[in-house]
Amino acid sequence: MSSPVSHKSLRPQDLAFRSEVQAFLDRALTDDLRAAGQRTTGVHTEIGASREWHQRLFRQGWIAPAWPASFGGTGWSLQQRYLFDRMLAENDAPILSASGIRALGPLLIHIGDDHLCKRFLPRILDGEDLWCQGFSEPNAGSDLAALACRAVPDGSFYLLNGTKIWTTGAGNSNKMFLLARTRNTGKPQEGITFLLLDMNSPGVNIRPISMLNGDAEFAEVIFDDVRVPISNRVGAECDGWAVAKILMRYARSNNTTSGTLRRSLRSAMRTGQLNGLSSDPAFMIQKAECEIRLTAIETLELRLLAEGRLGDDDDRVPSLLKLLASELHQAISEFGLTAAGFFSLAKEGGQHSADSLAAGGHATSKYLATRAASIYSGTNETHRNVLAKAIIGRL
Repeated sequence: MSSPVSHKSLRPQDLAFRSEVQAFLDRALTDDLRAAGQRTTGVHTEIGASREWHQRLFRQGWIAPAWPASFGGTGWSLQQRYLFDRMLAENDAPILSASGIRALGPLLIHIGDDHLCKRFLPRILDGEDLWCQGFSEPNAGSDLAALACRAVPDGSFYLLNGTKIWTTGAGNSNKMFLLARTRNTGKPQEGITFLLLDMNSPGVNIRPISMLNGDAEFAEVIFDDVRVPISNRVGAECDGWAVAKILMRYARSNNTTSGTLRRSLRSAMRTGQLNGLSSDPAFMIQKAECEIRLTAIETLELRLLAEGRLGDDDDRVPSLLKLLASELHQAISEFGLTAAGFFSLAKEGGQHSADSLAAGGHATSKYLATRAASIYSGTNETHRNVLAKAIIGRL
């Protein structure tokens, strides 16, 4: 399966960059790490492989392609960053547990003071800290401004009480960035503060949530008089809504890239080939439909890249990319179920091929995991509203 990024379209310096990256991948990406990358069904690869791959990228100096070189980033161009992401996906590298790298780090570089940057950025880079996001609550999901988790000043600390839910990676993380209410008067958005929390603090209780595919990627996190230093606040008190909007711009623009989608499509095709569907007309029509939609997204990314708008400050761009990519991701996972056939529900034993059973189990797990793709990072209905307002504003 080809993509809009071909050798013919690359400049000599880009070809040289590709060769450098491929040489590193050939050296550092072991068969075990590739296999772990291929088995990924959720937002990141199994945590052991994810952390090992993080370390290898860190030692190479390539863990934070989007960060400025002065903060430990690569200093790469937008084109190089795009190519790097695509090559990781093409080679089935593990997907990182990287809320720190992709969201919090860029936020702190953007608006954090020197104190916060010096404390947290080095530990994000070297993988010492793994971060999760504490936004959603039992009664505040899409309507995030309704959050009730309360942070009350107490000397040089906030006392934090309340509950967060659907917290991705909470069980593996030792740090959390979160939103808490510090004022009840005025508009709901005006009373929210952005805090950084040590998950090992007394009073933090993590309750894993088992998903339909058997994983516990999410968790409920309960706070009971947890002391959070006021020095761990990002931005001013009650300015957390504006801070979170900046962070989500980073998060939404890179949580489901075209590289991730093409990785998923390759997996579905491997399963179809394993089960003898390569020449089945219905299977190939479904594959072509996914391929057309994916090529359209890749072309859009390349156009935004050429215009310097991939990752810029326009809220419409990440909303559009998140909307298109998450819905295609769900469609590709449905295609994976077609490829698996009855192996998606078969049990071990009998005359079934072990490879087909493994592929079927993966397809089912992937399908179930991607049901949430249109909800996390803001529901797709919310992103449609963002785009509709932009269109109406131009009429």
